[in-house]
Amino acid sequence: MRTKTLLLAAALTAAGIASIQAQSNVYSVNVVGYVNVTVPGNSYALIANPLNTTNNAISSVIANPPPATTFYKYTTGSGYTIYTFDEFDLAWTPNGNVSLNPGEGGFIRNPGATPMTLTFVGEVLQGSLTNDLPAGYSIRSSKVPQTGLITTDLGMPANPADTLYKYQPGLGYSIYTFDEFDLAWTPSQPTIKVGESFFSFKGASSTWVRNFTVP
Repeated sequence: MRTKTLLLAAALTAAGIASIQAQSNVYSVNVVGYVNVTVPGNSYALIANPLNTTNNAISSVIANPPPATTFYKYTTGSGYTIYTFDEFDLAWTPNGNVSLNPGEGGFIRNPGATPMTLTFVGEVLQGSLTNDLPAGYSIRSSKVPQTGLITTDLGMPANPADTLYKYQPGLGYSIYTFDEFDLAWTPSQPTIKVGESFFSFKGASSTWVRNFTVP
């Protein structure tokens, strides 16, 4: 496979809103790279794993966070399941098997006063990528490691009354609704960063399909 030096702004860019920020050290060879996502101290953040690996369980992709780090996985219709990185065993409890695949997401809490950096290492997904969007609430992210407008750039379909919630640490949610009359996002079309997930509310289930190839 020939070497590709990308991921420019169109493929791997700085991740984060406000105080969730990626580092500048993003590098890719053969469309395999890494992204650093920083979570501020004593804060929650909605994160995503932007790169695929052979094991996308949290025990693998978030292998050594600070002790007492907490991860909240939301399941539509069931609510949150909580996982804590035990300070004595230095392992996720009750287990580390829950997935954090590209396209998914979850809340993470940094228990310390200093920023926590999560490093995601893996492959850029390419080809025809499908992400199911269930009716009701779900946490989702782009399967492509790209910063952009949620519909115009990232291709997520929108129907009247769909709502998207972006979480900003220390500030709470910014809410965006797809207006049924103008057929546009209001107050504006949200931008989603690499390594960021969001809450989606849909009145009916749909599918987010994107065809993507690294140039």
